[in-house]
Amino acid sequence: MADRYDIRLLKPDDVYLSRGEGGVLQGVVDGKPYDELIVHRTFPFRHPSAYISIRTTKDEELGIVRDIRELHSESAAELRKELQFRYFIPQVIRIDSIQRKSDLWLWKLQTDLGPTRLAMRNLHEHIQYPGGNRAILIDINGKRCEISDWRTLDSHSRRLLEEVL
Repeated sequence: MADRYDIRLLKPDDVYLSRGEGGVLQGVVDGKPYDELIVHRTFPFRHPSAYISIRTTKDEELGIVRDIRELHSESAAELRKELQFRYFIPQVIRIDSIQRKSDLWLWKLQTDLGPTRLAMRNLHEHIQYPGGNRAILIDINGKRCEISDWRTLDSHSRRLLEEVL
């Protein structure tokens, strides 16, 4: 990039992504091969599949993919896979309980990966609302879970949420 503050949107033909040895994301960007590439969501909660920054291992931004769906199918599949590795977050299926104990809120949850527990001191600081009906729950140790759409939760879970929020 000419200026470190320039933003360059990559076209589908500018990017070819694949896997190297050991499953490392590699590719060709603007005709130049890279043995390893790093990806970042620029808007991880609002636009999880858009505005993806493609970078070198030295954190040099090569460009931004405007929307994964615009890429060629193989590159899109590899980029989705890499984002899943990087932004791993369990999805909440059910809220079993939310209890206030002394200065902590204790959440017992069922996720797509099994049961988990979260502890929060202040609900307003530990719950993010990125838009739509989504909520990101973050406990005091940084463990995260996502409610992708609170309206799709069962009635018990919705009632518990409404009581505390």
